[in-house]
Amino acid sequence: MSILEQFLPAFLEEVVGDRFGRYSKYIIQDRAIPDVRDGLKPVQRRILYAMYDSGNTPDKGYRKSAKTVGDVMGNYHPHGDASIYDGMVRMAQPWKMGHMLVDGHGNWGSVDDDPPAAMRYTEARLSSIAMELLRDIEKRTVLFKDNFDNTTKEPVVLPSRYPNLLVNGVSGISAGFATEIPPHNLREVINACIALMEKPDLELEQLMTVIKGPDFPTGGLIMGEDGIRDAYQTGKGRIYLRSKTMIEDMKGGRQQLVITEIPYQVVKSRLVTAMENIRIEKKVEGIAEVRDESGRNGMRIVVEFKKDADAQGILAYLLKKTDLQVVYNFNMVAIVNKAPKQLGLKEILTAYVAHQREVVTHRTQYDLDKAEDRAHVLEGLAKALNLLDEIIATIKGSKNRQDAQNNLVSKFTFTERQADAILTLQLYRLTNLEITSIEKELKDIQKKIAAYRAILGSEKKLIAVIKEELSEIRDKFGIDRRSDIQGEVEELKVNLEVIVPAEDVFVTLSQEGYIKRTSKLSFTRSGGELGSAGVKEGDVIRTLLDVNTIDQLLLFTRKGQYYPLPVHLIPEFKWKDTGTAVVNVVPIPKDDSIISIITVKDFEEANRSLVFVSKRGQVKRTDLKEYNSSRSTGMAAVKLAEGDEVIRVVISDGTKELLLVSKDGMSIRFMESEVNGMGRVAAGVRGMQLKENDEIVAAEWVSGDEGEVLVITELGFAKRSLLLDYPIQGRGGKGVVTFEFKEGKRVRSNGERLIGALHCKEERELMLVTVSGAQSTVTTEKAPVDDRKSTGRAIVTVDKKDLLARIFPKADK
Repeated sequence: MSILEQFLPAFLEEVVGDRFGRYSKYIIQDRAIPDVRDGLKPVQRRILYAMYDSGNTPDKGYRKSAKTVGDVMGNYHPHGDASIYDGMVRMAQPWKMGHMLVDGHGNWGSVDDDPPAAMRYTEARLSSIAMELLRDIEKRTVLFKDNFDNTTKEPVVLPSRYPNLLVNGVSGISAGFATEIPPHNLREVINACIALMEKPDLELEQLMTVIKGPDFPTGGLIMGEDGIRDAYQTGKGRIYLRSKTMIEDMKGGRQQLVITEIPYQVVKSRLVTAMENIRIEKKVEGIAEVRDESGRNGMRIVVEFKKDADAQGILAYLLKKTDLQVVYNFNMVAIVNKAPKQLGLKEILTAYVAHQREVVTHRTQYDLDKAEDRAHVLEGLAKALNLLDEIIATIKGSKNRQDAQNNLVSKFTFTERQADAILTLQLYRLTNLEITSIEKELKDIQKKIAAYRAILGSEKKLIAVIKEELSEIRDKFGIDRRSDIQGEVEELKVNLEVIVPAEDVFVTLSQEGYIKRTSKLSFTRSGGELGSAGVKEGDVIRTLLDVNTIDQLLLFTRKGQYYPLPVHLIPEFKWKDTGTAVVNVVPIPKDDSIISIITVKDFEEANRSLVFVSKRGQVKRTDLKEYNSSRSTGMAAVKLAEGDEVIRVVISDGTKELLLVSKDGMSIRFMESEVNGMGRVAAGVRGMQLKENDEIVAAEWVSGDEGEVLVITELGFAKRSLLLDYPIQGRGGKGVVTFEFKEGKRVRSNGERLIGALHCKEERELMLVTVSGAQSTVTTEKAPVDDRKSTGRAIVTVDKKDLLARIFPKADK
């Protein structure tokens, strides 16, 4: 047979599936998920049992950790020593365990995430409460199994005389499953067990009057009663952990924040560094110094404030932006009957009580067997002492020990066990005092036997034993609650004034899309003129906003998106600097561009709405508050039909009229109030009925009859006509003619389309931009005032190979 013929074909999917299935089963059952009965992962259980088995107990001296790790690795846990020592270290750290299971001596790390010393340097022994996990293990209370090489036995589970799963909590990740069970208060958990044993149909609400919630070894404030209830009901829930803080007054009218407790599993050094970085980067105004004053007297982190700083505002910011407050997600998964299961509080307690029933039953049966054996021996001894002379004679007449045992059994009807005890009886036991003591011991043993049988025969007495022993552990090891619980989750609102010093600034946006924030001092030092603003050659300032750093900008694009942009997040430049491309500040796609910027001081301001006008003549009005968002990514501002674009967005109070002008020289004027308010992503309503291939080129907000309407063509022909000549019509009509195009072969053309329009009450400078990007400036006064249907006059010379593309008024200071 060839080598190839010895191989069987197999599908990769089946092989990988089978292997991964086995691996998953192993790491779920035997590595990452704890048993519901003793709350321990296998490595923890093996560490504790190895220490117990080698006599490394609290009543003896400390022993090198390396010795324990070696015992565990050699006898029970065939994995790396690092994983074993890591498990041992965690059980010795008081900031991670509610009740430490390993009593460590030496450097076992710190709450600052300092690593522990190597195992060859540290020493350890079992803690007193760990002995309660192992108590009665030698009395056949739990099953044992062969170790990995069948050289010894190890326990499948520990007796766990207190509910360790809830008391110390656990976290772990395996394949497809993770677990996150927080520590709880020992007294509360044991009281809940006792209450459940007294009344097995106890409802969760009643249990929660006993167990208020988790109790973390690092203390802190727990917020979210609903999250606790969800977790205890289903096994999943969310709570918030907040540090314990105080604001203290100092000399000179200053204040300081003192932090004495931080959330569970937060690294103190990283928290202090995060707060120090906020001070250095000046993300908050008002922090003078951050110090860690922790020492032998406990934790103390001090954040010193500058004079007149908003202490409460800064605290709210720190809670929101650092690990002073964190979210904790319950995920209560444990191994039940060899399978992982998500458990509620009552299920965990019920499983634990069932385990204790088994443990106490097995222990009582073991004690009963021992007592009955001893009673049997004592009965034989008592009988023998009454027949002492005959028994001595029988023994003397026997050939050897075995013959003596056989003779005692046959002649006096002793059992072999009794005969063996008589033969090993020491001579001093034949004194009167010893005979009395044997009789007394027999009576005591018989009482114990009766008590053991009563326990095994009565569920009520069995429960009473469990309750009594749990109560003893509670009274011996119970401690006061360390974490306070607050029912409601307090919403953190950070005032922008805390983060950003309020300052009046200029924000400019150029035609080519460069944005900058400039202090008014820089503007003044640069000459105080708009023309001195720094722009690239051929570029021009299109928008100039006089705003405050605590204001919010809304950037609207042609494609109907909008981007919220707080003013303080715009990079600051000098007035003569070019600024930065807007795509570096907000993620606008390359094929889109900004068409309007709206400044917002208060989104809740009454009677304020945003009005959108699209190229296809759609108009939409939406309340300003609908656009309040903390996101920085683009969001839909208006729904557009395919091929349509937004041409203008204006903030309005809804009292004006809207004047729309189309490419083909039509215009319509209607009351803005005719456009009803609608949702943020609505498409709007028809503002003007357009002919095929016509489109809106301008939208102006007007009121009364003052001023003129200027229109201009791609060839630079323009004219102004009185606003009075534009009657108010109903929304959605065809409108009236606003410009007459010259037609004919012998007539000089004044253009084929309008490129823009403007309502002007006084002289304004216009910026004209050609298709190639060439720019020229002209004043509105150059356009003649004429009839609405007139043909206009050339106000600028245009090359027919490079027509005008758009106009806009130059920014005014």
